[in-house]
This record gives sequence, structure tokens and C-alpha cells, in this order.
Amino acid sequence: MHSTSVTAASALLCRGLIKRYDDVVAVDGLDLEVRAGECFGLLGPNGAGKTTTIEILEGLMPADAGEVSVLGERWGGPHDRDLRERLGIQLQETKLSDKYTVAETVRLFRSFYRRGPRPDEVIRRVSLEEKAGTWVVKLSGGQRQRLSLACALVNAPEVLFLDEPTTGLDPQSRRQVWDLVDDFRREGGTVLLTTHYMDEAQRLCDRVAIMDHGRIIAIGTPAQLIATLGADHVVEFSVEGALDLDSIAGLPGVSQARREAGGVALIVREPHVSIPALLAALTRQGLPLLSLTTHHATLEDVFVSLTGRTLRDD
Repeated sequence: MHSTSVTAASALLCRGLIKRYDDVVAVDGLDLEVRAGECFGLLGPNGAGKTTTIEILEGLMPADAGEVSVLGERWGGPHDRDLRERLGIQLQETKLSDKYTVAETVRLFRSFYRRGPRPDEVIRRVSLEEKAGTWVVKLSGGQRQRLSLACALVNAPEVLFLDEPTTGLDPQSRRQVWDLVDDFRREGGTVLLTTHYMDEAQRLCDRVAIMDHGRIIAIGTPAQLIATLGADHVVEFSVEGALDLDSIAGLPGVSQARREAGGVALIVREPHVSIPALLAALTRQGLPLLSLTTHHATLEDVFVSLTGRTLRDD
């Protein structure tokens, strides 16, 4: 990776960012900072404004209002070409020519830039050496995604934008993409990614921002955001009959109680204390238990707690 001339702590910065589509406000006064060298995750449901925000930062569309700084530069000036040379972009869907081989595709993308590694080095980096002569149409979903990532790495970028990089991939292919992101980070690169996968965000990101209706509603490390729930565990259960939620919310060790589709979720500090108390309360109310599961609190739970919706809601 070529050395960066940027010494500022912020790789990406936007203040008061606004973008409208007719009467719809997609991004509503957004403030965001991504520090140099970190992996930053932008989370939220479909329509939250994530992709619009990223496309403005990438210089693919103008903002209606607000300030944007990318590696210390602003879009719309004499340095736009130089700035694009320093960015790697993997879109949500990258349409590559089916009848080009892997090697031809990487050589084509490499030709767009004035500097960068040799195409064969990039192909080796994404572990597609054995597929170098294979047509794109013959690749698996995971192989296509790695080829798409190779196209974003041909110029040895300083900042890598990844918009839903592992959607639809099998677990092994997802881990291969994660390893590539880790390698990029170890070399000093900065990553901004959007994802619907909470394990992906917790695995890759130093910090995450939860976005809804064009605004940031929470920001911090995954651990910090999960800690805002006030407990580390979630107990989900369903019963036969009408449940008095207030009586459950006051049980020992329960910090939050909310209704969900098909049941109730409790945020609890000590499952071994709260679960026996819950079972006793259901017995007193004469409500047969239909199901009960527990899991460690996740960023998904944080989002539902903040908005009442899941990250996958439209």
C-alpha cells in the first residue's frame, strides 16, 4: 500500500449532511467522522440513508447541504482525480462482464489508475489464482465477491468503501472476505462498511454508528453500544394467553422488557436469576410457556431497543 500524505486523524468527515429525493429526506443533517486506520460500520434498516451517505462520501453524488471531507480534500475541486486514485469502492452490486476472465477483469480495472500493484498480485491477494483464466459467468457467488473486492484494491487505496460486502454469501465465503478486510487494516487502511450482519459488524468494526431516518441515533464501539442496554443477555419467550408485561418487567435482574412478533424479549443481567423468577411468574398467572431461548446481547438488540424495529425491516 502506498504511503499516505494525510496526517489528520479523520479519514472521512461530514457535518450537517443533507440529501433529498423530491419530498423524501434520505440524509437529515448527518454528522459523521471515520478515523484514519479504523474499520467503521454503518448500520441500519433498508432506507435509513446508509448507501446515500456512502455515495456522497465516494463522490458519486453531490449533497444538497453540509460539508464533506475525504482524506483532507473536498469533492468538486481540482484534486478530484487524485482523490479518486486513493479510494477503493465495492458497490452493493458490481456488474462485471460475464465473458471477461478474472485476469482480464483485474487488468481492465488496474488500467483506470496511474499506480497500484500488478494485476497478478491482486489476484493472488484475493486467492483467485486458480480462477485467473475463468470467465466471470463461471464463478461462484463468493468468488465473484472476491473479484469485486480485487477490483477495489487494484490502486492500493487508502480508504476502502464496502457496501453490504457479504450479502448472500455462504459462511466460508464471508470469512474469506473478512480476512481480506483484516489484511487491508493491518496495512494501515481505513474501511467504511455497511452491513446487515451483526456478527460481521462485531467481528470487523472498531466503531459502529446506528442510522435511522437519515440520522445517527447511536455511535460507539460494539461493546459500548451493547452496554447501553444495561445487561448482557436476552431472554425471548412466548406464552399461551394474555401476558401482563408490567409484571414481567419488574422481575429480578430485568432491565428492559418489550413485546416482539410472536413473544416477549427481556434484557437481563443474570439469566440464572431472572429465568426462574420468570417461570414462577408465568405459573402464578396461569400462562403455559410455549418457547424460551437465550442469547448474548448483540447490536441487533441495541437497534431494536432504540427503534422498535429490526435491522432487516424495510
